[in-house]
Amino acid sequence: MSILNEISEFLQKGRSPKVKELVNQAIADGIDAEKILEEGLLSGMSVIGEKFKNNEVFVPEVLIAARAMNAGVEILKPYLKAADVKNKGVAVIGTVKGDLHDIGKNIVKMMLEGKGIEVVDLGVDVSAEQFVAAAIENKANLICCSALLTTTMNEMQRVVEKAKEAGIRDQVKILVGGAPVTQSFCDSIGADCYTSDASSCADAAVAFCRA
Repeated sequence: MSILNEISEFLQKGRSPKVKELVNQAIADGIDAEKILEEGLLSGMSVIGEKFKNNEVFVPEVLIAARAMNAGVEILKPYLKAADVKNKGVAVIGTVKGDLHDIGKNIVKMMLEGKGIEVVDLGVDVSAEQFVAAAIENKANLICCSALLTTTMNEMQRVVEKAKEAGIRDQVKILVGGAPVTQSFCDSIGADCYTSDASSCADAAVAFCRA
């Protein structure tokens, strides 16, 4: 088994120390940092994402796999910077104003990072103005809004409106999600994308960044 496959396997099991050891070994063996990232870490996280989508693994497994991935990425960062590896895109993410639920948001964040997208996490209770300001400041391709309460969903519409007012609506795609959110709601507020799960959101995000 190649060392990159081993990195992927141990990442899926959430074995951070082993992932770190193997990433260091792969660097010492002269394997390109970008290749270690893509074929070791990100491919392992993709498997976890698919399994999560199919209910074969659950939130705790995703969390420990993400921790293992981050441990590996930390080691690679200086090498990736030296090689000037570009992120696939930048996403600003947060739970909308009035809503303090963040489990769904955090899973989406990990799935996005697992696809090689840089994520700016604004946390919870984020106003439309904050989303738009962060998108401008970070030259984001995507704004990802999460809500768990029906009472806070309308803040997503304000995000779309504020993006228009700021003149960035044609530059950013707005993705919405969360338990009460539906495709028809997404269409009604003029957002670009609704997905029912974190893994599909990450796939859509990558497609938008490529476009």
